[in-house]
Parts: sequence; C-alpha cells; structure tokens
Amino acid sequence: MSDLNEPKIPVDQPCAAPDLNPRRPSIAVPPGACDCHAHIFGDPARYPYKTVRRYTPSAASVDDYRHMLKVLGIERAVIVQTGIFHGNDVTYDVLQESNGKWRGIALLDGGVTTQEIARLNDAGFRGVRLNPRNVKADDLKDMEIIAQKIAPFGWHLQFHLDARDLVTLADRLRRLPVEIVVDHLGHMPVDAGVDHPGFHELLAMLHEGRCWVKLSSPNRFGDPRPPYPSVLPYARALVEAAPDRCVWATDWPHSRFAGFMPNDGDLLDLLATWVPDAGVRKKILVDNPARLYGFAK
Repeated sequence: MSDLNEPKIPVDQPCAAPDLNPRRPSIAVPPGACDCHAHIFGDPARYPYKTVRRYTPSAASVDDYRHMLKVLGIERAVIVQTGIFHGNDVTYDVLQESNGKWRGIALLDGGVTTQEIARLNDAGFRGVRLNPRNVKADDLKDMEIIAQKIAPFGWHLQFHLDARDLVTLADRLRRLPVEIVVDHLGHMPVDAGVDHPGFHELLAMLHEGRCWVKLSSPNRFGDPRPPYPSVLPYARALVEAAPDRCVWATDWPHSRFAGFMPNDGDLLDLLATWVPDAGVRKKILVDNPARLYGFAK
C-alpha cells in the first residue's frame, strides 16, 4: 500500500521542502528532549543517490535541521538512514559531528559483518530499520539473521510497517532476540479503526513490553491539517497502553509528502492534545528515548 499522500512526481524531481520557519511550541519542552526520527540528506556530489530510488529529496540541509531543533528546544535526535543512498555514510558523518547528542539507525542486510556493526556502534548507531510497508516481504527475508548479529550490541530492529499486517507478523516479531520499535503510530489507514485486529496486536505488544512505538507522522494519515483529529484515538490508545514505551518524532524533512506541509512546532504541540499530563510528556520526550537509545540521563 502506498502513502495516502505520496506525491505522483518523477523520481528525479525533488520532494516538497519542509517548512524552514519552525514555530516555537506553546508547550514546555523539558531539557533533554529528543526527536526520535529524522532523515538527513547530504550533498549528492559527496553522497551519490542510487540510480533506482523511490524519490529525490528537497534541498533541506543539516543546518536547517539543527535550526529546527533549536527553535523547538530539542537537544537530542535520532537520524534514520534512508534507502536512496549507498550505505550509511550520510548518517555516520552527521553523528560524528553531534558530540554524542545524536544517535543513528542503519540500513543493513544479512551479510553485514560484526566489524561493521562495531564501527557503526562506536559512531552512535543503535538499531537497524526494516521497511516492509514499502518493500513488503523482501525487506524481512534477513530479519532473523540481522537480529542475531545486532543482539550482542544491544541494538533494536525498527519497523516501518502497516499495523494491519501484525495479524500475521506479530508472533514472528515476538520471537526476535532484540527490542522492536514500530514507526509512525503503526502507519495504517485511520479508517481501519482502533478495533482492527492488527492495531490490537500492536497494543498487546506494548502491554507486554515487547515493543516501542513512535508517535510521529500524523500528517500522513489523510487529515489535511493539524491537529489531525482522526489520528487522536490512535495516539491516545498507544500512550494509554504503555506510556513508558512511546517516543515522539518529527519525521523531518517529511520526504515524499504531497499534502499541507506541517510546521514542526505544530507537530510538537500535538503532544498537549495526545498526552495532557506533563509528567507523561516528559517520559515520552526525555526518559523513554534515553533508555531506548542509550543517552545519559
């Protein structure tokens, strides 16, 4: 299934750029807050794009991202490597410049060596992303092999999946020897309903302490503008299931999104609606990411 707002543009035409004038959020942002999912796209002269790729990014730079974090009052970040590049060099290099305040999520296959995982670990990588929502079953063929290789490093597997698929996939995930992180609120169509069996599986895994979930990308579910009321029941259900296993993220720079581009300050302010309790918000913004990604408290 493709994104509800996937742009129908040629692959060599850049995506829409993010809002480069972030608004300061109206909620109090505690020290040590973390954006747990963003992408950095380096200069293609230094980091060539794959010839066959799903999109071409906008010109948003790492300096633009740092500016957004500063305005929002966010001190930490998790950079997720994207599949349009060869290898993990873009993310590796920005982690080297972060003074330990950023972590990374790699893209790896089953052939990765222990030496390579150790090199990435030293740079600040803490997990591997798999993308069955877009690549379908092919992206899970090495899942168990990768999990066995990263387990000694304390890394996790991060899944961009459609929660409806958990009806058949959840038991396989439960057997993995590593932590599991689910992207973007489970990223299923909101009209499937909170009573969908797949979403119930996600809630059950949270209850069991078997997974984490990212409260991110509400703009990709069909509501045209913030505050995305159709997403509210899903966010609240996830937080109620396991407030100690939810983290928040911008998904900056919102690549391959063709709808109304949200301001990242507005996205952060959604937490006041989703999570009215300031103490729980601190867990989601600070304490939970510190545990998951190994930040000092």
